[in-house]
Amino acid sequence: MRVVETTLPGVLLIEPKVFGDERGFFMESFNARDFAEATGVREPFVQDNHSRSSKGVLRGIHYQIRQAQGKLVRVVAGEVFDVAVDLRRSSPHFGKWFGTRLSEENKRMLWVPPGFGHGFLTLSDSADFLYKTTDYYAPAHERCVRWDDPAIAVDWPLGGVPPSLSAKDAAAPTLERAETYP
Repeated sequence: MRVVETTLPGVLLIEPKVFGDERGFFMESFNARDFAEATGVREPFVQDNHSRSSKGVLRGIHYQIRQAQGKLVRVVAGEVFDVAVDLRRSSPHFGKWFGTRLSEENKRMLWVPPGFGHGFLTLSDSADFLYKTTDYYAPAHERCVRWDDPAIAVDWPLGGVPPSLSAKDAAAPTLERAETYP
């Protein structure tokens, strides 16, 4: 695997080795030893999640204020614009974001460490999104920040069409009012 540093220290773009021919392809999507050696991340993954979203669905920007989750995310069908936002007030990168396209074609993954918010916009007709987490889902600690907060200013590739949001995401507070990490 190839690990690429992003503009946010700790957020890593991972490009797995893919072996393909006219019959299809093979790739090792996760190997704990290789992942730890390549990234320095040694936290165990405890939960795998799978979501499917229609075109134009925007999920996020989500995080857990306690039981903070690191997330290793990838798309196995379709394409999304994936975003990580630094939500650590003590960080010099607080409120900054990094975004990239993840797709079944490029097979890239993104490591989003604890202390960061995460969200994505579905670009294809539908997308199957998989993510491994380093802590369990804890609804009592789940938080979100408004997807279109001008203080963060994510450049979502919406193409002039408003996104489809959950009620929770539509009512999310701005970064200024959100409960964030120290």
